[in-house]
Amino acid sequence: MSPEYALDGFFSIKSDVFSFGVVVLEIISGKRNTGFYQSERTFNLLSYAWRLWNENNANDLIDRVFHETCNRTKALKCINVALLCVQDDPSDRPTMLDTVAMLSNANANLHAPKQPVFFSRSSLLNGASSSSKLESNNEISVSLEEGR
Repeated sequence: MSPEYALDGFFSIKSDVFSFGVVVLEIISGKRNTGFYQSERTFNLLSYAWRLWNENNANDLIDRVFHETCNRTKALKCINVALLCVQDDPSDRPTMLDTVAMLSNANANLHAPKQPVFFSRSSLLNGASSSSKLESNNEISVSLEEGR
């Protein structure tokens, strides 16, 4: 779930891009984003992937199951694109069309990703309970069509 939706209830086309990036990181690493805990330095899979990327150790993110058979260059490209998709600011994220183009074009020139947002389930709950009141404003409308 994109941070802007989780924190503010704002959904956009970039929310799907964020989710896609998370799924790509989960597939490559063989780990789930939720419930992931590596050390005190990482809150979730996104922070772990970001740390490895910045330390030039992104190969360590690749699941051991793929070590023998994967193309490292393509795997690193997927990690780069995934990190572009999970950037904190939605305006920095590519569109899905751009994401597909980056993944399918062997010569795509990829930008360096900016830091993704890091949050844990407990920080969301603690932050929400101490600083704001959670609200929901849902409306339901029903349209009935009558036959002739």
